[in-house]
Amino acid sequence: MRPLYLGIDASTQSMTGIVIDCENSTVLASESVNFERELPEYETSAGVRTAKDNPLVVWSYPLMWLDALEMLFKKISASINMGDISAVSGSGQQHATVWLNSDMAFSSLDFSKSLSDNIGYFLSRKESPVWMDASTSVECSEMSDSAGGASKVLQKTGSIMTERFSGAQIRKISKFEPKIYEATKRIHLNSSFICSILSGLDSPIDFCDGAGMNLMNINDFSWDSEMLDSCAPNLIAKLPKLASASSVAGNISQYLCNKYGFDRNAKVVVFTGDNPSSLVGIGASSEGAAAVSLGTSDTLFSSMEKFVPVENAHIFSNPVGGYMGLLCFRNGSLARDKFREMMGVDWKFFDETAFENYAPKLDKKLILPFFTDEISPKISANGPVFVGFSSEDSKESRIRNFIEGQVFNIYLQAQEMGNIPKKIILTGGASKSSGIAQTFADVFGVEIYTLKTSQNSAALGAAMRAASCDYDMKFLESKFCPLVRSKTPRICAQQVYAHKLNLFRSTFYTNR
Repeated sequence: MRPLYLGIDASTQSMTGIVIDCENSTVLASESVNFERELPEYETSAGVRTAKDNPLVVWSYPLMWLDALEMLFKKISASINMGDISAVSGSGQQHATVWLNSDMAFSSLDFSKSLSDNIGYFLSRKESPVWMDASTSVECSEMSDSAGGASKVLQKTGSIMTERFSGAQIRKISKFEPKIYEATKRIHLNSSFICSILSGLDSPIDFCDGAGMNLMNINDFSWDSEMLDSCAPNLIAKLPKLASASSVAGNISQYLCNKYGFDRNAKVVVFTGDNPSSLVGIGASSEGAAAVSLGTSDTLFSSMEKFVPVENAHIFSNPVGGYMGLLCFRNGSLARDKFREMMGVDWKFFDETAFENYAPKLDKKLILPFFTDEISPKISANGPVFVGFSSEDSKESRIRNFIEGQVFNIYLQAQEMGNIPKKIILTGGASKSSGIAQTFADVFGVEIYTLKTSQNSAALGAAMRAASCDYDMKFLESKFCPLVRSKTPRICAQQVYAHKLNLFRSTFYTNR
């Protein structure tokens, strides 16, 4: 048989699976299950539920994820012999917790029942708080104070206390649902929960996803006793072990072999979070590479050799070794769309016409491009701030300076993280803009690439990590993450932007 490798991504809105054939460098299958559309009985919107009396409270359902997993296997098995799969790995939406009344829930599943019927009995809490939940500001403050302050938490965990992270969610439940907390014997993450289902074992949390909990010491990849004490009583007994994302959790479970035809010798590589998995699936896991996703929020994530704590960044472990820095910018594509409307132009004008024959000018015109409060850095805003403009300035000039402001901010925050990349891979809808891509090249002074093929990067990264049991990761990236050079930096533009970057920093960051 030819060895195939399966990657699964349990994201917020869907469950996706990708099967790759490394010998022929091909993606053989790519299937997905949309939670809202295909599992309407859970009544989710985009995969989540929101409390009517408090929109900050957001959750999803572990049993829905299990139903989707079985639907996914049925779709994949229609075109793939599951017995040919040599290894499987996966990723899950970061920060989502799963609450179980036993650490033995995965070991003796009844083949005649569905996964959700088997596991439902073991859930001590039916709902899983997810990354969109922002109801834990009080718990963040409590944990930060208890652990010695924000700086100490940052030094230990790689992030300041963050509302959507798992630690604050666990503390909130332990406070307000003490009976559920007491009845809970194991708290998994989305990723380790699905991994446990695949292996039939109580699987570990990997270092990458563990870093998104504010509970793991990122310096030595262990549960931090001070952070655990600040969170909830006897928490260490309720958490799985920690492990490297490259480690093997075990072989595929007998349940899945009987039901879907997997080979019992197929390996289950420890699952990770969706962001670390995407780092691999985009081909940016090696030192010096960064991916910038231009979406609803703009996100920069990059490989790092050393841990450098930065208040406005999140530092995770890199699935292939070292660290991963993540910067999230709230004023991304939504801000670009609002500014486009403000200028009264269409997207062709905004993306192309405004940048035609444009060479940056050494002037003092700047725009702080924020329509809402920014998180990288923390700046309050309710609209763009114009400096040096007059009524005579054209729409083209304003658009260019708005985009420059966005890229300046991303550059300066990456610089603060100590990680200016040697190459950037642009993804997301706005990456198609020639003007935006050229601005990134000129400001960062590096070549800009886009992906030649489009796949779910988290699921593809999971499949590649499964295949890394047998293949070198550099080989896998060359085969499954082919890049197309998009833009090259212009020397004259770099010189102008070096000056304007300092001007932008002194104008907008000082005393704010």
